[in-house]
Amino acid sequence: MTALPDPGELLERLGVDLDTETLRIALTHRSYAYEHPGEVHNERLEFLGDAVLQLAVTDEIYHRYPEWDEGRLAKLRASVVSARALAGVARSLGLGPHIRLGKGEVRTHGSDKASILADTTEAVIGAVYESLGPVPARDLVLRMMIPLLEDTRVLHEGKDWKTHIVELVAQHGLGTVRYEVEGTGPDHERHFTADAVVDGQVLGHGEGTSKKAAERAAAAAACEALATRLPAKG
Repeated sequence: MTALPDPGELLERLGVDLDTETLRIALTHRSYAYEHPGEVHNERLEFLGDAVLQLAVTDEIYHRYPEWDEGRLAKLRASVVSARALAGVARSLGLGPHIRLGKGEVRTHGSDKASILADTTEAVIGAVYESLGPVPARDLVLRMMIPLLEDTRVLHEGKDWKTHIVELVAQHGLGTVRYEVEGTGPDHERHFTADAVVDGQVLGHGEGTSKKAAERAAAAAACEALATRLPAKG
């Protein structure tokens, strides 16, 4: 069995001084624990970390965007704490190779599955909260999530970009909008890419875990592209 990387490297990237035993539990998937009686899996820490993550992100966006209503805040929070977003954070930290998995998950590349990466990220947050307290845990969450909160695509996740691009195209007499979508990957881990095409020209590209999400991202990119090209009305 392939040896796991040095946990010290992961702790350095996380910026926390967590004891190795707690980290070990946070990185133990249930499939590994089932194959190794006596090992503790990370699902309780995941449960705790999910709550810590939700509160930290809620508090941050509540104070960061005082003019936003509850609905818009909720949409942003849902985007930031989604499995897709957390998996992206995990990949940027190099978390996958550190996760202890059962043989079946190893064979199916579980260390790069979005669901496992997201759950393990939450478990690590829970471990930091349990061992070091609420302040270090909140600081860890913000280090992970601030880049997402400053990403304009995530920031405007709740906006109806598909309607907006149709209105923008009609307003300037540019014809119609169509989407070219392609899906790849197994059923449990589908990934979609989409191009927003206006008058035969690709104006925006988007990706997502559903056809709708990919089209929405493509529409957002197209709106941004048109905003830089078209003269202001009025």
